[in-house]
Amino acid sequence: MEKENFIDLKLGPNWIEEKDGTFFAIFSANATKVEIVLYSKENQKYPKEVIEIKDKKGNIWYIFISGVKPGDLYCYKVHGAYKPEEGLRFNPNKVLIDPYAKAIAGIIPLKWDDSLFDYKIGPNNEFLINELPNDEFIPKCVVINPYFQWEDDEFLKNRKRWKKEIIYETHVKGFSQLMEELPNEVRGKYAALSSNKVISYLKDLGITAIELMPVHAFIDDKILVEKGLRNYWGYNPINYFSPEARYSSSGYYGEQVYEFKKMVNELHKEGIAVILDVVYNHTGEGNHLGPFLSFKGIDNKSYYLLNPKDQRYYVDYTGVGNTLNTSSDAVIQMILDSLRYWVKEMHVDGFRFDLAPVLARNYETINMEHALIKAIEKDPVLENIKLIAEPWDLGPNGYQLGKFPSNWYEWNGKYRDLIRRFWRGESLPYFEIANLILGSRDLFVHKNPLASINYITCHDGFTLEDLVSYDRKHNEANCFDNKDGADENYSFNFGVEGPTSDEEILKKREKQKRNLIITLMISQGTPMILGGDELSRTQRGNNNAFCQDNEISWYSWVLDERKKKFFEFMRSIINFRKNSRIFEEPNFDVTWLKEDGSVVDELSWRIPTNFVAFIIKNEEKFLIILNSGSNRKFKLSEGKWRILFSSTENVKEGEEIEIEERSSVIFQKISD
Repeated sequence: MEKENFIDLKLGPNWIEEKDGTFFAIFSANATKVEIVLYSKENQKYPKEVIEIKDKKGNIWYIFISGVKPGDLYCYKVHGAYKPEEGLRFNPNKVLIDPYAKAIAGIIPLKWDDSLFDYKIGPNNEFLINELPNDEFIPKCVVINPYFQWEDDEFLKNRKRWKKEIIYETHVKGFSQLMEELPNEVRGKYAALSSNKVISYLKDLGITAIELMPVHAFIDDKILVEKGLRNYWGYNPINYFSPEARYSSSGYYGEQVYEFKKMVNELHKEGIAVILDVVYNHTGEGNHLGPFLSFKGIDNKSYYLLNPKDQRYYVDYTGVGNTLNTSSDAVIQMILDSLRYWVKEMHVDGFRFDLAPVLARNYETINMEHALIKAIEKDPVLENIKLIAEPWDLGPNGYQLGKFPSNWYEWNGKYRDLIRRFWRGESLPYFEIANLILGSRDLFVHKNPLASINYITCHDGFTLEDLVSYDRKHNEANCFDNKDGADENYSFNFGVEGPTSDEEILKKREKQKRNLIITLMISQGTPMILGGDELSRTQRGNNNAFCQDNEISWYSWVLDERKKKFFEFMRSIINFRKNSRIFEEPNFDVTWLKEDGSVVDELSWRIPTNFVAFIIKNEEKFLIILNSGSNRKFKLSEGKWRILFSSTENVKEGEEIEIEERSSVIFQKISD
């Protein structure tokens, strides 16, 4: 093969069947020499062969190796200066994971060893080079066969950036680990999510899109492993192209790629979109004391945002030790290549970007005209793909809610916080609640109201069941002295006199859960529910279960009568929302009402209230009442109305109705 025929080959390993070999290409701007290290599956402690890469164009090192085929294992050695004070941490004693590997094998979880660090472990040694070889402990990269027989053409043909979506945020393992109807070998795996049992469940519930917590290959933090815990959530990536192998039921020598594709294929065939939670803001290599696994050793200075005053150290806008340098051409290219890969090769439908302001950062400055943001916006492969920002990070000016470009949708943390405050009984200005219900148009001024991803609960915080059950967090199982997780007081205060029995407490909690979900489902925007909330899932008061790979986090499918009733309520109201056009339309008639049934005037619009009522209509007409205060009477307008949903069983139909304290009702007009 002539060199010029593969100079422009994309980065990573690319198996060419007809040439009986694989092309490899890797970026490094500051390396002086690059070697590829081949391993056998039978002996991954020692290299089978080490081959120097002698061809280079620009900053791309490339080689074609005959006989390397799918299932074969490799890593890189990258030579150069070890000068941490200049941002250079090359260490040719170490083998490294390819940032563009399409599959990663090896020990799961990672077996921690001193050789996995580039510096000598010990006091005051953090900048002395560590010469211990790490072959035995580093996970190996796998050459894959990319071919797959897709059957989702019809779904992809009709895929739009946004339609009427009901998003279900879930965890690959947690969802099915305790699902006894599934075979043991597929529980907690990609294969479970592609099963008829799971897909039928999601369709019956009314879900149109699942948002999977991170599935990019990740590692378990050393501090967690030492405590006997795991990085369950997966926000610790070490590669942006490889599906995490621990969720594979079929193997991790490329089988995980096939199994992931099959999952997407089966979900698409049944009309369910797949959104990935992606973590392009940091990697699992941590700060200057973190492990040395991939990016640090390939080109530390290009991949990471370094402290300009002392390049031994990393800038941390993410809370986990490092921040990717999204102003670097190499990082921009890697993120774009990763997004395109998951869309074109893995057929995913969208991405939720963790700590998304990092994508627009240049140190303390955030600019939505940033090269990476513009490149994502203009990329033709991403044209009809769902782009969702978590619009905050931990750096200066990090709260960017409502500021992302028009084709980005955003997690609306303000919606979550104010709706929770309202249902705790706090009086808020009428217009604030109204704005939230109308898709936060004050925030998303130049966007479709669907751009507001509305939610009450998500993975980060209490489940819905725990939200109404605990007045403080109980994160003791995390082994951080209950100091991790948010400290907000979540108490849902049940009234001055308070409940007098366990039965009353449960009734009031169930009512509050219904209040919150009714509000979510009648609000304009795109609703997202936390997976398992429909099952009344509890984490036993843990509001930061990131390290709990056990029954604290896994969904329980054993439901008592109380939980069955709530599930039926959730299923009914989700499908009501899904099948009602009115909540999706940007324009409809809405009339806001006071407690006496009269129209809200300018003065009332600004007065704090714990009662909101409104009539919305197009071809249908609904009256919605949200009362987070005390009992009150409300006079219905003329005509016949029927109750569709209520958080309480005590509301009766009639011209004048009694609205119970802390309750919500949806009426539909059936005749004038």
